[in-house]
Amino acid sequence: MISADWTGKQVALITDEQGHWRGAIPVPKATPGDFKTHTLIVTENGNAITFSNLQIGEVWLASGQSNMQFGIKGSPGKDNGVIDYEKVIAEANYPNIRWLYVDLNFKAQPYDQVTGKWVVCSPETVGHFSGVAYFYARSLYQHLNIPVGIILSTIGASTGQAWTSRTEMESDTILFNKYLKPYDDSPKSKEVINAGFSFEKVTRPMLLYNAMIHPLTGFSIKGFIWYQGEFNHSDKWRYTLLEEHMIKGWRDDFAQGDLPFYFVQMPSYFWNNNDPKADDYAVFREAQANIRNKVKNTGMAVTLDDNVPRLLHPRNKKPVGERLARIALNKTYKIKGIDYLGPQYKKMKVSGNKVDISYKSETLGGGLVTRDTLAPRQFFVAGDDKVFHSATAAIEGDHITLQSDSVANPIAVRFAFTNMAVINLFNKAGLPAEPFRTDDWEEQPKDNKIKLDYKKLNEGK
Repeated sequence: MISADWTGKQVALITDEQGHWRGAIPVPKATPGDFKTHTLIVTENGNAITFSNLQIGEVWLASGQSNMQFGIKGSPGKDNGVIDYEKVIAEANYPNIRWLYVDLNFKAQPYDQVTGKWVVCSPETVGHFSGVAYFYARSLYQHLNIPVGIILSTIGASTGQAWTSRTEMESDTILFNKYLKPYDDSPKSKEVINAGFSFEKVTRPMLLYNAMIHPLTGFSIKGFIWYQGEFNHSDKWRYTLLEEHMIKGWRDDFAQGDLPFYFVQMPSYFWNNNDPKADDYAVFREAQANIRNKVKNTGMAVTLDDNVPRLLHPRNKKPVGERLARIALNKTYKIKGIDYLGPQYKKMKVSGNKVDISYKSETLGGGLVTRDTLAPRQFFVAGDDKVFHSATAAIEGDHITLQSDSVANPIAVRFAFTNMAVINLFNKAGLPAEPFRTDDWEEQPKDNKIKLDYKKLNEGK
């Protein structure tokens, strides 16, 4: 039997032959200002287990790789931890924010058990919590005034296919041939899988899904936040397809409708290529942005304003978590007056050697500005030769005007469409402009066979 103090009733349970059971108890809607603690009791043959200090609120699942896992606390004298982590930790007295870290595990088949412990947010406990997820939860709590729970299921260096089910990858020929068949045909698929970490194992298809997503599907959750892509960056447009199927599989498994899925677009990074015009990572960001066009009830946080393109793990996690929260507060919780979109390209108009760029009205957030009061950066124009040249940009009302002495007859524009682009163009709501390109020119062949040293990438070398 299971019973909860808010119902006054007991629910009978029947176990299967393996002793597994599942029960459902109706839970009232979270009420602003209600932080009462509750008790739930599970009874079998006169033996009772009591769960206390429970709250009724909103639960979100946060997943991805190292930038989602990136903890708040840093080490003195080192460039790790979130910016101003000492102050952040000291102020983290939020007993109505709780989180559950899912222990790392790998399984060859979908698994039904997970280990972890719910923790109450305090200065003593918050140091090891995800920076992005903490700032996300804190923003929700401050706006909604209800308890917020985060289930954190992450591991660094993991790939999107590692978090995607076999069923979904088998359902698409492209995904099957790219990710699943090579693994099935390799000796690694015949190995005995254990919970031990290796940088290689977290890239294998479906193992993390089986062990760290599938066993969570009994939870009632509000939605997902996702920060992953670094180790799929060479997939480019194939990543859109992969994410479509990953999201579909998660939503099907949780069986709670088209749950919100809000994700982070990759920040600037050089990927061992110092060419300022290199754009393979920009193409990957474009593939990320396209997820919104392919999958409903999704949203993307832009991060190209971070100014450390040689760090795989930027420390400034506060705006990332808060931008994800803006999306949720606007789209999921329908709170008016909270902008969540930075300036998005609408159209271009050419007059002689000048180009006028206009933006979607709903993304202007009060108007265009630059964060440093200088002219907008990272605009490029090209003519018939398809060679892009840096353009002088100026804000004129809600438009950007561009001009380059090197291009007499511009036909295409790109904004922040390079690997290491760092932007200064925002709207007055404080949200950065999205990268874009107006052309659909075929990409030049890229050499994606570079072997990457993860430790050197982590150190920005």
